[in-house]
Amino acid sequence: MENMTTIYKPTLKAVELAAEKLKGIASITPLTKNAHYSKKYDANVYFKREDLQEVRSYKIRGAYNKISSLNTSQIENEIVCASAGNHAQGVAISCKLLKIKGTIFMPAPTPNQKVEQVKMFGEAYVDVILIGDTFDDAYHAAMEECERLNKTFIHPFNDEKVIEGQATVGLEIIDQAKSHPIHYVFVPIGGGGLSAGLSSVFKILSPQTKIIGVEPNGAPSMLTSIKNNRNTELKTITSFVDGAAVKRVGDLNFAICKENLSNVITVDEGHICQIILDLYNKDAIVVEPAGALSISALEQYAEEIKGKNVVCVISGSNNDITRMAEIKERALIYANLKHYFIIKFPQRAGALRDFVVDILGPTDDITHFEYTKKANRENEVAVVGLELKSPSDLQPLITKMKLHDFYGDYLNDKPDLFQFLV
Repeated sequence: MENMTTIYKPTLKAVELAAEKLKGIASITPLTKNAHYSKKYDANVYFKREDLQEVRSYKIRGAYNKISSLNTSQIENEIVCASAGNHAQGVAISCKLLKIKGTIFMPAPTPNQKVEQVKMFGEAYVDVILIGDTFDDAYHAAMEECERLNKTFIHPFNDEKVIEGQATVGLEIIDQAKSHPIHYVFVPIGGGGLSAGLSSVFKILSPQTKIIGVEPNGAPSMLTSIKNNRNTELKTITSFVDGAAVKRVGDLNFAICKENLSNVITVDEGHICQIILDLYNKDAIVVEPAGALSISALEQYAEEIKGKNVVCVISGSNNDITRMAEIKERALIYANLKHYFIIKFPQRAGALRDFVVDILGPTDDITHFEYTKKANRENEVAVVGLELKSPSDLQPLITKMKLHDFYGDYLNDKPDLFQFLV
């Protein structure tokens, strides 16, 4: 029997109604040409600056559009959401603006900066509950509260009204780029709400535009699902790109993205970190890891986008300043400039001096040094981190270490051992 299930598709009318609702609530964010990346890729690269929203991400769009559509009974029973940060802020400010009481469940490890932002935006209208270690833990706790108290759950991405709200980003881009065709749009994917909504608008109004979804290497839930031709939950993910670290995309979002996206690619977390640093140093733009996803993808499309008009959606800027040391570290490792070794030091006077003078080059910098337990009577072992000026300095350094019997092991390509020792 033929499958009669109807796949939800946002209509242009529904997105235009969402845009009307959001007038005066969400900013019409700038679409600005970026000189640095335009020159680098010989293209016209534009940034859609959703990081400039009041809540510093596009999430206000979907959250407000959903919450403002609730009926009287749902409002009286209050609402619940689960979020690692940006969706929570969108829900919080929506609760305050609409004077609706909400309870927001967040994972316990959520950076304090994001927790405080949620409380600030929601004021007396929201209660924040920190629970569990992951988004999934917070999600299950939120669903239990919904069932127990008959509250309405505001999903971060798998909801028609949320998708229609996020779709207004696409509507704005098309309106702002009236004078020239858009050849490519690069859009970050977490749960898929933004990519589903934006791609639906382009499918209607600019079908020639190629929409490229971008995920972090450590959480390729949309790419995996499209490859499998079914929505697939990943067993494990890495949470560094917290705004896009989702084990399973929304069913609604998967169905739309599978049909609308020209491609889905993944980018290395280290490359994302390099983009974050470049944006800050060259353009004074602060983005969170998920906000750098779209720009990180340009390198893989360098040939295709030459001479083309390209839009990168900068999804958010809720980056905790305490993460910058880790971001710099990851960027240096990705650039092949930061290296960790196990070094064997002979138990004799002057061994450390010989290592510094005879083995290290004049521009090599020791950034980490930690002795471990004695390996044997002849050698002591240390974990040493070195920052080099050029990737080409690595092999000569290793050769000298081995020649003088200092070399123990190289840790960068041994992630399990690396995390344990460093």
